[in-house]
Amino acid sequence: MNNHEIDYKLFGEEMQCVEIELDPQEAVVAEPGSFMMMTDGIQMQTLFGDGNQTGFMSKLFTAGKRLLTGENLFMTVYTNISQQKRQVTFAAPYAGKIIPMDLSHLGHKIICQKDSFLCAAKGVQVGIEFQKKLGTGLFGGEGFIMQKLEGDGMAFVHSGGHVIEKALQAGELLKIDTGCIVAFTSDVNYDIQFVGGIKNTLFGGEGVFYAVLRGPGKVWIQTLPISRLAGRILSYGSGARKEEGSLLGGLGNLLDGD
Repeated sequence: MNNHEIDYKLFGEEMQCVEIELDPQEAVVAEPGSFMMMTDGIQMQTLFGDGNQTGFMSKLFTAGKRLLTGENLFMTVYTNISQQKRQVTFAAPYAGKIIPMDLSHLGHKIICQKDSFLCAAKGVQVGIEFQKKLGTGLFGGEGFIMQKLEGDGMAFVHSGGHVIEKALQAGELLKIDTGCIVAFTSDVNYDIQFVGGIKNTLFGGEGVFYAVLRGPGKVWIQTLPISRLAGRILSYGSGARKEEGSLLGGLGNLLDGD
């Protein structure tokens, strides 16, 4: 194996964290802001890109690609420089599930939403995946520019709400809201389709396009994309409050402190 071999434990239910156990000289790479805690003996180093590049131009090119996915220019590498096993823990950014993925059992490559990557064994390459079809590129929304994780080590991605894993058979087709896709294996064919119908387009409330995934391969689907959650919160905070059938109406708002 080219990637570091790491052990891990998941804690929690809806607000999860993952504890990575590192042998001496083993390392894990993570997104900035995901760090929670670590034991003594672990060295933290901030690097351009995913830490796999050697030359300056290679590092700069990798960092530039990360900008296209809306990610930070830098990533952080945590290395166990002691002579004993040490632990470092990373927390999920919002309510949902952390999905451990062994890339050596998933074709050495997965495609995931640009904001779902949490951490991975040192040596896993974190890049970008452009959807090549014109329709996908123009209308893919959240699914247009995605991340790709390549290697033979462990990687951890995060989903919003509950996560459902589906194994698609050859030729089996699944239509999904573009924001609900967490990740899929590289052998899955990905495209965007128009919902169709004037009423569906204007009044459906589910978007004009959806993603079409065709097997074979594995797909991970989330029940609550962070974009959908943020939209609901903004809508609730900026609009008029629904009284939910209260006879008190505005007076009820005064009584409960609003």
